[in-house]
Amino acid sequence: MNYNKKTVKDVDVKGKKVLLRCDFNVPMAKDGSGVITDDKRIRAALPTIQYLLDQGAAVIACSHMGKPKGEVKPELSLKPVAVRLGELLGKDIIMAADVVGPDAQAKAAALQPGQVLLLENTRFEKGETKNDPALAKAMAGMAEVYVSDAFGAVHRAHASTAGVADYLPAVSGFLIQKELDFIGGALANPKRPLVAILGGSKVSSKIGVINNLLEIADTIIIGGGMAYTFSAAQGGTVGDSLLEEDWKDYSLEMIQKAKDKGVKLLLPVDTVIADAFAPDANSKVVKAGEIPDGWQGLDIGPETVKLYCDAVADAGTVIWNGPMGVFEFAAFAKGTEAVAEALSKTNAITIIGGGDSAAAVQQLGYADKMTHISTGGGASLEFMEGKELPGVACLLDQ
Repeated sequence: MNYNKKTVKDVDVKGKKVLLRCDFNVPMAKDGSGVITDDKRIRAALPTIQYLLDQGAAVIACSHMGKPKGEVKPELSLKPVAVRLGELLGKDIIMAADVVGPDAQAKAAALQPGQVLLLENTRFEKGETKNDPALAKAMAGMAEVYVSDAFGAVHRAHASTAGVADYLPAVSGFLIQKELDFIGGALANPKRPLVAILGGSKVSSKIGVINNLLEIADTIIIGGGMAYTFSAAQGGTVGDSLLEEDWKDYSLEMIQKAKDKGVKLLLPVDTVIADAFAPDANSKVVKAGEIPDGWQGLDIGPETVKLYCDAVADAGTVIWNGPMGVFEFAAFAKGTEAVAEALSKTNAITIIGGGDSAAAVQQLGYADKMTHISTGGGASLEFMEGKELPGVACLLDQ
């Protein structure tokens, strides 16, 4: 995939209406009060919006929220987003009652340079997730330029993320440009050695990533639940730990491929085990592959922590996706915490691939020590797999 895409700085937007795809899929309070519990994604869109306004554009912003599946669900309305965006920008946001209906069309037609219109939840339209050309054409018809800045949604070929680019000149916003620069740069031309840390529960969800990174990385570190499948594949006992029987052969293939390629594949040498999946379970440390029945691995052990932290100390680039253990339980978060701390101290370019790793780094207060924290978990994973991202592929090349 070509990562070298045109950005907002490569097009003249003065006096033009710009359709801007944002990622305003923010978490909301569960009590139906319409309170946004974390506005990080709204803040992330501000540099692109402000730049477009400063250049004399009229901005028509759009985003999905949740999974309304083509139905209008008031609890998934973007109205609270319009209020918060207005507070952050210090200006009134015009809110449309629909996506491409009469209200949106009328408000888009009347929109003046310097104003911001927010369309209603794009997934209220049945055609959004099907990338319906009629919906894409109707959305594009309201504007003269399309700017994509929702990295968290670029791995989906939807009407608002890819389809509209068939009808308008399409460029990236600053958020997507940053993702392409950092993740794309790490994959295409990394500062070496390149160390990839992969955690999370399942080998099956990380297959493509491991496979692709074995072509690029110098060292791959495996943690989290998927380590037990590797352990069992090599003849170890894993007790009641997470295990994907069907992926044992695959794990052995990856171990062999790493040897053939001269890539260091680091697996846990010890494990923190518990007698139940609970925050207050009894726990002890055992050697990897020696977990007795009735016990399950919930974190990497102290020797493994040292091994993994040493591996990132003199790295040139580190990509991290997925926790090392059950991070939500304090007793089994030590591996993840130690890796995050090690990354905060290294001089390497550190790229955190969204999702749980990003949450861990933020929770632990190391966010400002990382070079780049991705805004899209699923998108960054597919990016690392080397897959083409429809919402990036549709943008104009430099």
